[in-house]
Amino acid sequence: MADGAMTATFLAVIGGASLLAVTARRLRPVDRLPSLEGWALADRSLGPGWTWLLLGGTIFTAYTFTAVPGLAYGNGAPAFFAVPYTVIVCPLAFVLLSRLWSVARRHGYVTAADFVRGRYGSPPLALVVALTGILATMPYLALQLIGIRAVLTAGGVHPRGVAGDLVLVALFAGLAVATYRHGLRAPTVISALKAVAVFVSLTAVTWLVLERFGGPGPVFDGAAARLGDPALLLSPAQQPAYATLALGSALALLMYPHVLTAGFAADGPRTLRKVSVALPAWTGLLALFGFLGFAALAAGVRAPRGGAEAAVPMLVDRLMPAPLAGLVFAAIAVGALVPAAVMSIAAATSFVRNVYVEYVQPTATPKRQVRIAKAVSITAKAGAVAFVFGLRDQDAINLQLLGGVWILQIFPAVAVGLFTGRLHPRALLAGWAVGMVSGTYLVVREGFSSIVPLGTGAGPLEIYAGLAALLLNLAVAVAGTAALTRLGVPRGADSTDLPPRLTVRRRPETGANNP
Repeated sequence: MADGAMTATFLAVIGGASLLAVTARRLRPVDRLPSLEGWALADRSLGPGWTWLLLGGTIFTAYTFTAVPGLAYGNGAPAFFAVPYTVIVCPLAFVLLSRLWSVARRHGYVTAADFVRGRYGSPPLALVVALTGILATMPYLALQLIGIRAVLTAGGVHPRGVAGDLVLVALFAGLAVATYRHGLRAPTVISALKAVAVFVSLTAVTWLVLERFGGPGPVFDGAAARLGDPALLLSPAQQPAYATLALGSALALLMYPHVLTAGFAADGPRTLRKVSVALPAWTGLLALFGFLGFAALAAGVRAPRGGAEAAVPMLVDRLMPAPLAGLVFAAIAVGALVPAAVMSIAAATSFVRNVYVEYVQPTATPKRQVRIAKAVSITAKAGAVAFVFGLRDQDAINLQLLGGVWILQIFPAVAVGLFTGRLHPRALLAGWAVGMVSGTYLVVREGFSSIVPLGTGAGPLEIYAGLAALLLNLAVAVAGTAALTRLGVPRGADSTDLPPRLTVRRRPETGANNP
């Protein structure tokens, strides 16, 4: 049973997040008509500070903050692939997000599929990009709820049974209402509380751990004694898997709709470049969480079988005073609200722009588009709750692993398309299909492991399945483009109206409403 002071602190922080969500209306201009761009992208008006908070709070989810230390607790060094992976994201975001923002702003694009539709003139290609993003996002959204439940249960804050389920439903219901009313502005203001709570609580936990053990050395020594020395270092056989997983995950992350939505909300490419330079502060936070996984090992924490993500919450419960422990648990819970809200907004926006308007109601007014998007965002959250309560946690984890492989297959159409329009849309569609099928096959064949062996013999090379599928995808796209061009197959119904190269003209970047 949770300590009263711990529960009081937890509820106070959650209440503060709810109050902040209500203040989101202050960020909305009063003279703007309802529009999907206003609801889903905050009118592209966020400056460097808000964009850093929102983008960092969206990328670094609550499940990330529990899964990485859980992996360190159970497997040692391989868990730290998340650190170089999030470092690689920063220069990629510096180049890709700023360029994509400029193109999207000029043409009024709200989603990646909008860009693909305009770039290649291919509705089928745009549709598969949108549906892939929605498909990959939904299990990711469910994992936020799973992360909250696992952490709070380990800390004793989450009551078991129906009462605990009602607490989670109430937490997500409050988020749903705030998102419905204020769109992206609600998670934007909550991200400020997330940053403060996570940075403060993690600093306190790390300080207590170092004081308890007398420095980082005894922590690593204690963890090595329990795991065995090789587990704290990568063996030569593990290095290809580590490197390809870090690279593939970084490429995939920037294709997720929720990350692009947070990026599109910035007020200009200069803001995105500044934010990309400052994002490593969040990476340092993630590295400290991984360190706490080793600290839990050294402290002799015994996580439940199959529940290594509970190791750090159990360590916090053991080491910290009740009020501070409540702050940590609340920080993780709030940490789930920001990405969950942005994910539901991104999924709803993709559905409205690239399915509803494209195929169901092409004449839908901006006001109706916003109304449909709000309803879909509520449905997405309800679906995530139903998924968590109706299926095993492992099912959501397996689907999220597949989601990372799937979302990587739109990289050629989106990222490569930013710099060249030479790839044929039908070849890109064929490459996407090959990548989806091969990536899914590899992951399922290995029992839902994202690391798969390639080759035969005594020492097959182990690499990330998503990257292997992406290489096949690109090979098919390039070969297919050569064949279709040689046969004279037209590119698409609208592609003749596009310039051969997509150029980005420089504009003054003086504010959110700069034309």
